Amino acid sequence: MKSVRRTMLAVLLGQVATHAALAQQGSENMPVLPEVQVTGQATDSNRTGPAWEPSRTLMGDELHKRMSSSLGETLGHEAGVSTSGFGAAAARPVIRGLDGSRVKILQNGMSVMDLSTLSPDHAVGLSPATARQVEVVRGPRALLYGSGLIGGTVNVINDRIPTELPGRPAGEAELRLGSVDRSTNGSFSVDGSAGKIGLHADASVLNAGDYRIPGYRIRNDPASAYGRLPQSYSHQQSLGLGGSWIGEWGYAGASVSSLTNRYGVPTADGARIELEQQRVDIDTLLRNPSPAFESLRIRVGYTDYRHSELNETNVPETNFSNKAWESRIEWQHRPVNGWRGRFGFQTEDGRFAARNAGTGAPDTVQPTRSTSIAAFATEERDFGPLNLSAGLRLESVRRRPEALAERTYQLGSLSAGALWTLAPGYGAGATFTTTQRAPGTEELYSSGPHDATSTFDIGQAGMRKETSRGLELALQKTSGALRWKANLFHTRVANFIHGRLTGRLLDENGVVGGTLSERIFSQADASLHGAELEASYNANGPGLSLRGFADTSRGSFDNAGSLPLQPATRLGLEAGYRQGPWQGGMSVLRALSQHRIAAFESTATPGYTRVDASMAFTQRAGNQQWTAFLMARNLLNQDIRLATSLLKDVAPQPGRSLIIGLRTRF
Repeated sequence: MKSVRRTMLAVLLGQVATHAALAQQGSENMPVLPEVQVTGQATDSNRTGPAWEPSRTLMGDELHKRMSSSLGETLGHEAGVSTSGFGAAAARPVIRGLDGSRVKILQNGMSVMDLSTLSPDHAVGLSPATARQVEVVRGPRALLYGSGLIGGTVNVINDRIPTELPGRPAGEAELRLGSVDRSTNGSFSVDGSAGKIGLHADASVLNAGDYRIPGYRIRNDPASAYGRLPQSYSHQQSLGLGGSWIGEWGYAGASVSSLTNRYGVPTADGARIELEQQRVDIDTLLRNPSPAFESLRIRVGYTDYRHSELNETNVPETNFSNKAWESRIEWQHRPVNGWRGRFGFQTEDGRFAARNAGTGAPDTVQPTRSTSIAAFATEERDFGPLNLSAGLRLESVRRRPEALAERTYQLGSLSAGALWTLAPGYGAGATFTTTQRAPGTEELYSSGPHDATSTFDIGQAGMRKETSRGLELALQKTSGALRWKANLFHTRVANFIHGRLTGRLLDENGVVGGTLSERIFSQADASLHGAELEASYNANGPGLSLRGFADTSRGSFDNAGSLPLQPATRLGLEAGYRQGPWQGGMSVLRALSQHRIAAFESTATPGYTRVDASMAFTQRAGNQQWTAFLMARNLLNQDIRLATSLLKDVAPQPGRSLIIGLRTRF
């Protein structure tokens, strides 16, 4: 695999150098063309995209209003998206009741390559504070990024590698203070240029203490903590630097970034994690590289990730690490008989280890090298009012543990959709998707205690690949002041992989009589179905704006009860008003009680009502724009427990919070 990757990179870099040199010879004095984005579907914040690619994009003021310390909480009020709620720092997005490796987190279209899919206590390896846009993408284009992504992808765009030359330095900076956790959160990003070199820098700092809760940590238990949730703090810093050589021919650039995160894990016993990550990215786009292609894009990413898990006495117990490479090459071809699309290849190579902090011996999960090679393609064509699209991905995944037999999985995924334009701005569509997913390292090779989740995990090395088949129907209106979208989906999953709690309590050595819940990774056939409705009125204009959504989903094993950690049915309503320099709004989110629990789950989740409000005043001063804002979250000080959280019984969500801040754009 190493030689394959080196050969591939050598060929790619050779192509880049040749095309760039030829293009530069004839374009020294030519103007720079506008940026061409090749990420997910970059849209305005109200656009829902075609029916075959359900998506949601947060950007601008809307993104700033929803911004939180974790990616899961930032997206938690979007239709079909909830959060894993594993403390303030470690909260991943949960899409339609699916989490982990079924939802892939991307940064600028490349895998984050952290260990957040391994366990819910592992934070996502990026800082949301420096994001300029966050995309949620499902459908055929999700196959560009991975196999088995039943939930979809979340792409965080921070533009660390510049793709255009700004006329003058531009950027923004923000400072916000929070009451519920006594937090200070500062961030900035700036773009500039020197000749034909585009430059970028960004940084963020978050310092947050244990957050306040409305009552007792454990509901109606006076013996549990009261007023604040122990081990819910987070201290995070990030820094990113990037540069690009930009011309009419395209751009070639690179970035380096660093992230540290020290945060608590609010389990019953208490723990904390010290996380560090360094990352390097290379990104090159060639425009019109040949008569047959509109663009050629080559990307390479490397991540050196590690974190230590410490017990309640701050003694390190397990050291996790992941050193991973990803390379991608994509060609976007010119229309052929009306078909538009792209195709490419992707390789990944990761070396994972979890070792005892004292002895250095393998701990919990076998050290494993995982490699994959994939080919992918997406195409679409209009036939009058009918738009057809399709995506295909073929992938080979290999898991090679240190002391156990290796496994190889051959995966095939396909998605096809149709959108019929009923009238200008109105559409009806359907999407069929079949995907296959290889079992993760932890699902195959776990065998030991995981203190941060209070479980003793046991994998199954003989697991088969997971295969899903899904159908989605959609109706939408995407023009005018009033816009809406409705989705119905149903998915059947063969060999659905899940962690099954047996009810036994084990000690650190796996002997009955301890405090760790035995969790065995198992497989069973399952199905998921649900619906989403979202509507908005005058989303970006002055005056009154409205947005409402409702979502519901249910996952169940065949004749064996519900899937674990399924989200509650929710209804949300937002009202806003914008006039001159003033804007403000209020939102209400109602989550119903969740009684559909797995056979091995012990408690249902009560419903709650969350009320948020915000107000902002914006004023220009020369080339600068200043915005002072005030936000209130959970105004009713509700005791909120999330059905999607493993810690719902011992870790309620934050109580009433006031956030005050100042933001400038220049």
